[in-house]
Amino acid sequence: MAYYGVGDGWNFSCGGFATHVKLMFINGATLDPVPPVTPVGMGKAARGVEIESLDGIDEHQITAWMAQAASVPGVGGKKH
Repeated sequence: MAYYGVGDGWNFSCGGFATHVKLMFINGATLDPVPPVTPVGMGKAARGVEIESLDGIDEHQITAWMAQAASVPGVGGKKH
């Protein structure tokens, strides 16, 4: 899984697997609406989606989640 951030810190991660693509938001529990998947081993606040086909992509919702995630400080960045 690759991690991505805006400014300091990580906001989301994604990875491709044999049967799906996983898109996880580090502070996903704070997003509106909260993404449906709670990943194992990424912390209590992480949430995301697992996409199994192109038909499973809701571009508007994913764009909204990415904008929300990018608008708050990321995790693991420098403390100011």
